[in-house]
Amino acid sequence: MAQWERLRQLHSVYQQQLDELYDRDGLPMDVRYYLAAWIEKQEWERAVRDYDLAMVLFQVLLDNLDTQHSRFVQEEQFLLKHNIRRYKQNFQVCLVGVHDIYHDLQNKNSVIAFIVLFVGFLLLGTQCVEHALTCLEEQQDEFDFKYKTHQMEGNVLVKKELLEWQKRQQKACIGAPDNVCLDQLENWFTCVAVCLFQVREFLSKLQELMGKLTYPNDPVKAQKPVLQSRVDSLLTELLKSAFVVETQPSMPQGKGPLVLRTNVQFSVKTRLLVKFPELNHAMRVTGKALQLSCLMRWIVGKPFYACRYRRFNVLGSNSKALNMAESQTGGMVADFRHLIFNLPAAVCCLRNCVCVCCLLHGTSPKYLLFTNQAASLPVVVISNSSQQQSAWSSILWFNMLSQDPKDITFFANCPAAMWPQLGEMLSWQFLSATKRGLEPEQLDMIAYKLFGKQQNYDSCKMTWSRFSKENVPNANFTFWVWFDGILVLVKTYLENLWRDGSIMGFVSKAREKTLLKKKQTGTFLLRFSESVRDGGITFSWVEYSPTGEPDVKSVQPFTKVDLSQIPFHEIIRNFQIFEAENVPENPLLYLYPNTPKDEAFGKYYTDKTGDDSPYIKYIKTKLMFVSKE
Repeated sequence: MAQWERLRQLHSVYQQQLDELYDRDGLPMDVRYYLAAWIEKQEWERAVRDYDLAMVLFQVLLDNLDTQHSRFVQEEQFLLKHNIRRYKQNFQVCLVGVHDIYHDLQNKNSVIAFIVLFVGFLLLGTQCVEHALTCLEEQQDEFDFKYKTHQMEGNVLVKKELLEWQKRQQKACIGAPDNVCLDQLENWFTCVAVCLFQVREFLSKLQELMGKLTYPNDPVKAQKPVLQSRVDSLLTELLKSAFVVETQPSMPQGKGPLVLRTNVQFSVKTRLLVKFPELNHAMRVTGKALQLSCLMRWIVGKPFYACRYRRFNVLGSNSKALNMAESQTGGMVADFRHLIFNLPAAVCCLRNCVCVCCLLHGTSPKYLLFTNQAASLPVVVISNSSQQQSAWSSILWFNMLSQDPKDITFFANCPAAMWPQLGEMLSWQFLSATKRGLEPEQLDMIAYKLFGKQQNYDSCKMTWSRFSKENVPNANFTFWVWFDGILVLVKTYLENLWRDGSIMGFVSKAREKTLLKKKQTGTFLLRFSESVRDGGITFSWVEYSPTGEPDVKSVQPFTKVDLSQIPFHEIIRNFQIFEAENVPENPLLYLYPNTPKDEAFGKYYTDKTGDDSPYIKYIKTKLMFVSKE
């Protein structure tokens, strides 16, 4: 401390200049003062010559600075802990020179010593400035790279990923097995938002510094407003994009999401993809009035569209706080579970009315100063359960083909679907309902039914009218009614057999005959009826005449009325025909291609069989017509 005390005892004239010199970053007065005892005890002359000793002193000095920093942290000395941390970067250049200056001060009068001190600090200050400039250039290059990368990839990355997620969600609503988890997106959004908020804090610090000192042509003063505007714009855009509908509107017992019924509760969940734990329950989401965007009716088989806007009421609690308790991952969500549509009677009574609506939700945290809005996918509002099938077909077609969720004129100029799109969507219906989609051979049968025999169906197109409005040839129902009837039948009564792969299902009569006539007697397969409106299933088997000719026989299709009384596997197990001698015989022996019947269905059998079976009375009393085709 002796050297330090001698410096403090200089004449006041020189003391002021000394204060100005120590105001530089080369050897700040804070460091010199708090480490004076340690500095003055070290062998600096030897350290100048001994590289190893210099490195040891360097490390010890670092440790001393860390100790001082920890002390200031405990004492909550904000400025001192900040300064000590910053000075650590520059002290090495200064230490050796300062010792030389002190050594000269011991051997010369105070005036000469001070001149040496002044020149020494000036030289050291220049070196420190040069070092600082080098660091600043490196930091500026790094910032320039990161800033441009952020401009190109930061918001663009999260926007691109969000759009991809929205497309996946749109497809998932109609059964696609897409991953629509938002956790990764939430991590990215939060990370980018935190960075932008930090930049805002840095700009605020710059504003404080400009209040202390500025000068003509100050680049900080000139460029800060532009940077502030840019950062605020990026942050606003990011947070607006971050507010999404996580779970689309749906009823608890609905056929699928986006089909809602008047006066029946439905739910919708929104989520902010930027986590603000400190604002948990502080931000509110409000469900605004829904609007009827497009009304569609069919009059005498022809479409009539009335595109107009109308407001409807949404009953229930339409305002909730974003909170982290309703999310399994701790995200900020608002889950509306008890909303109800209240539509005018004049609209409810319209046949096949389609209401394309937007659910709008907003939040306005005080320090963000803007309102977020998130729109659901278009919904179909029905007034009677008989409209569900038609409503769901509209949802399927829209989300299969629409590129714009807000396109209210979609059905006014409805695009056709290519067969690969349509086939994939049809497979999704079985996959989502039964966990097993359609095989390529099954899709080929459907394509054959729709387009006739083709070498390749990829270029075939299906119109909305043929899909949902026009009856299939020689029938009084549409393709979608037939397909959906089969789907409901499978989901309700045949799900296990379908998942096992026991039901071939979609196979034409001609294909069925080709397959069976090459198999052993008693081989049978299960297929869906093409003539039953609400879904039917039948089986066909092969027998051989005395001359060896194959004879394929079938039974009248079983409908949901039949299957509600007896499981289909019991029908197969107990099925009998009476030969001329009135000897009952079960002709079903091998499930195609060659699996013994009991091996295929035995795990589903009841304990009792034959005349003891609880279903045998039904089998004996029900008349089932047998035919060759």
